[in-house]
Amino acid sequence: MTTDRPSAVAPLLPAARSPEPVAAEEPAPARRGFLARAFGVTALLSAAGSALGLLRDLLLARYFGANQGTDAFLVAWTVPETAAPLLIEDAMAFLMVPAFSLALVLREERPDGPDPVRQLVRATLPWLLAALCALSAAVALGAPQLVDLLAPGLADPGLAVTCTRITALTILPFGVAGYLGSALRAHHRFTAPAAIYVVYNLAILTLLLTCHGLLGVRSAAVGVAFGSALMAAVLVGPFTRRLREGHRRRRGRRSAGLVLIPFAMLPVAAFTLTRQAQVFIERYLGSGLPPGTISHLNYAAKVSQLAMTAALLICTVTFPLVARALAAGDLTAARDRVEKDLGQAAAVVLAGTAFLMACAPPVVSLLFERGAFGPADTGATAAVIRVYSFGLPAQALIGVMVRPYFSVRPVVRRADQPTGQRSTLLDWYPVAAMALGLVVTVGVGLAALPRFGALGLAAGNAAGITTTAALLMRGLLLRGIALRLPKVLGGQARLLAAAVGAALAGTAAGHLAANPLLATLLGGLCVLLVFAALGTALGAAEVRGPVLALVRALNPPAAEGKLPDGS
Repeated sequence: MTTDRPSAVAPLLPAARSPEPVAAEEPAPARRGFLARAFGVTALLSAAGSALGLLRDLLLARYFGANQGTDAFLVAWTVPETAAPLLIEDAMAFLMVPAFSLALVLREERPDGPDPVRQLVRATLPWLLAALCALSAAVALGAPQLVDLLAPGLADPGLAVTCTRITALTILPFGVAGYLGSALRAHHRFTAPAAIYVVYNLAILTLLLTCHGLLGVRSAAVGVAFGSALMAAVLVGPFTRRLREGHRRRRGRRSAGLVLIPFAMLPVAAFTLTRQAQVFIERYLGSGLPPGTISHLNYAAKVSQLAMTAALLICTVTFPLVARALAAGDLTAARDRVEKDLGQAAAVVLAGTAFLMACAPPVVSLLFERGAFGPADTGATAAVIRVYSFGLPAQALIGVMVRPYFSVRPVVRRADQPTGQRSTLLDWYPVAAMALGLVVTVGVGLAALPRFGALGLAAGNAAGITTTAALLMRGLLLRGIALRLPKVLGGQARLLAAAVGAALAGTAAGHLAANPLLATLLGGLCVLLVFAALGTALGAAEVRGPVLALVRALNPPAAEGKLPDGS
């Protein structure tokens, strides 16, 4: 493996290699079966991780409520909250899934040569480990300055500094877990990467349950550090087994199968940090509001993002397929997959958004209202959830679109690919789009803060992320992935109409019961049924297809030959 000079940048995509295909095309039913199994495993383990994460937040609320102590911990939580998208979920995956996908394509094309996967690991992993260690030490040493920067009005900065130094230990294992998980997903191995948040949250829960009396809120910070180490440990074995596959290959003459493009990682990291800056802005502005405001924003964000997380599971599974299609130069296959992902992710997140709009108060009461978390906290958190929910569809769509955007120019290229002179301004387009979104976030937040407080901050978040989503859809066209916008936007409009109707019906149904559990069940069931009915009636393929498939499964004789095909 070699490296490019900054002035010599590879063209965006390799030419399609039709004379000798990389691999035989999988039959559609086989691919659908693989995707269904992979999504099922990922969804099950991710749901378990999310449930444990929610239980973690419930224990935080029960033991510590929403006060200056939890505010201090949540400022320290900014470290793992920033490191996770940068090193596990977003930036590392955007960089390394396409890189490992290209290495696997080369492995299939050149079975007798040196293993490109092992070449890639040797060229990248040592530098990554050194950088992660340095970054972890810098955050720990600079914890007082970091706390003062993030939340200058914090009531207990000393506790926040202590927790920040503990959570700084997460940076190294998070980065290792993200790297290994990206490699495994590129190999179409999804079980171990999906399990990391299960062990992570189990560690936090264990420390909270056993040490909250002794350590106070510091027990959560210690649990975060311990859980991060377990995340990396879970992936070492599966990754080593995949790496051995290349060791058994016949050794040919040495050749540089891949060329490293170091500067390609800069816009990816910048985008992830700029996106995470929305949280920094909220906590900075929220630190000047009454104690507990940051905690209300945090609890609301955690509940709201469950719907977005479920939607992003789809592109987590399909991202390696998109990356391989782009590595092989097949723009049509990549476009078709991205369009399907946009529709399916929108269907999931809009159904979840309708539920949150309808049932936020009983959901918060059911989950959090016990111990130190009182009715006033419930009302404040539920109101923030409803405002946050306006931005959830945009959050999910950005997650779908940015993956293929950065995959077009991965961190490596083929050594035999011609090196052309090309402006890299488009590489920074997502960063610019996110920066404009932040300007909107700050503007709306500052304008609404004096009158609406935390609700104004949530409104700024929703407005800013929606602006970024609109800009990024345009950027995907500029990047060469020619989405059929009338088809995509038409599908989104049908799903949005179904979600609005479902939210209104669910709100009315939830008001029929005073008990939080019963109100949540009534409202949720009504939202699901109305969303399914309206989506089917409006012709939303992402809803109509599953509904008709369910009808056929429940009543095969009556359905056969009478219902139109929804595929």
